[in-house]
This record gives sequence, structure tokens and C-alpha cells, in this order.
Amino acid sequence: MTPSKISRLGAAAVFVACVAASFATAAVPPGSQPVRKLLYVGNSFYYYNNSLHGHVNRLLNGALPRDEREKYQSFSVTISGGHLKWHDVGAYLEAGIGSSSFNENNEIQTAEGPLRFDAVMMMDCSRCPYDEATRPVFHEYVKRHSATIRTKGAAPYLFMTWAYADRPEMIDVLAREYVRAGKDNAVPVVPAGLAFARSLQRRPDIALHVADRRHPSLEGTYLAACTVLATVYGMNPVGNRYTAGLSAETAAHLQQVAWEISREFGAD
Repeated sequence: MTPSKISRLGAAAVFVACVAASFATAAVPPGSQPVRKLLYVGNSFYYYNNSLHGHVNRLLNGALPRDEREKYQSFSVTISGGHLKWHDVGAYLEAGIGSSSFNENNEIQTAEGPLRFDAVMMMDCSRCPYDEATRPVFHEYVKRHSATIRTKGAAPYLFMTWAYADRPEMIDVLAREYVRAGKDNAVPVVPAGLAFARSLQRRPDIALHVADRRHPSLEGTYLAACTVLATVYGMNPVGNRYTAGLSAETAAHLQQVAWEISREFGAD
């Protein structure tokens, strides 16, 4: 590791040590209504490693008895490199997503009625809240989509993305802008980006990015999934039997970080 990278990681570590607490008063806590039907709206940060929602589903399997788990469903709508403004969230909520599924024989079966989502979790492109040129558009579409989601009877959530592997200082602006958008629109924020920063601070040997320095490794996706479980569903991932094939020690570290960050970030 080069001295410059060590310096950047050190600066990010100092920031992460206080950011969750400093943003806690600005963070919007999840609503009292339980989230059982969740729509993910985003880009490749979701769909890497066979989709974030798939890993969250397996964590739910590990956390709930079977009869309770069957009450939970999720679907993911992603666009490669997608900006939040590219998504027509209102159309998604009227498209009949979830109106059919495949049974154990891989045959299509039709649901009794259209699926009503409890919540929609949105992300913007990895640089959109960070770059000054696209930052106003990020805030504009969080506001627009949040209003649309509420008119459809669902609750909006924001998914805070992470800094690039070679630019850890990005988390400062990303966290600030996601928290600002959440506060301005009364939308809870899933602090996945802060979880990445905390994990890299403690265990830089666990790579959370792939070679392009942007997209998540399997470890990164698993950490993000644990953060969703903790923040959206209020479930502690620590000790969950689903580990995505990671070593027990690595999974335990990622579970602990996700739980800590979600509790600190959502503190009163």
C-alpha cells in the first residue's frame, strides 16, 4: 500500500469515527410500518454478485422462521450505469411487478392480486451526488420520486453508495448529500457507504471492491446486504447463518460492522 493511499485511508478513518454520530440527529429513522414488500431501484451497484436483493433475501431466510419468511418479497429494477433520473418509478409501481412467479416446477403461476410494495429503496449513480454538476439533479429526483412513491402508498428509502477504492475521501460528500436528501424529504437512508468506510478502516485486508475500484466484491455486496437487513428491516445480522460462502471470520466482521453503523447512524 502506497503512502498516499495510507494517508487517504487515515483521513477517511478519522471521518468515519465521528460521521455516524454527527449525522445521527439528521438521519430519518425508518417508519413504524414493517417493510415486507420491497422494490430496489438502482444500477449495477445492486446487480453485481447475483443481485443485492438476493443476498438480503437469504439473510432474511437465516433470520426468520419459514412461515414468517414467506411474508417477505423483493424485486430489483436496475439500469447499467443508471442515474436516478433515468428511472420511471411511478411506472414501475403500476407495472404489475410481482403479479406472477415461478413454482417449483418452473411453471408460471399468477398471484391472486397485484403486489403492493411497502417501500422503494433508491440509489443514484456512484458520482451523481458527489459531482457538483449532477448534485442538484440528484436532489431534484429524490424529491420527485419520493413524492411519487408516497402517492402509491409506499415508503421511500435511500441507499447511500460507497467511495471508490482509490478515493476513500469521497464518503465525506456522499454521506453529506444522502443525509441532506433524506432529511429534506423525510426519507430514511441505508448507510452502506459508511459501512464500507468502517470496514476498510478496521480490516483493509478485506477487499470490498473489484478491480475497477467502483463495483462491489462479494464481500462488499454482503456488507451492503447486512446493512439493508439492519436498517430497513431492523434485524441484527450478527450470527446470521447465511454467509454467502465467505469465511465465518470474514462474515462475522462484516455483520458486526453493518449492525454498528446502522445503530449509530439511526441513533436518537
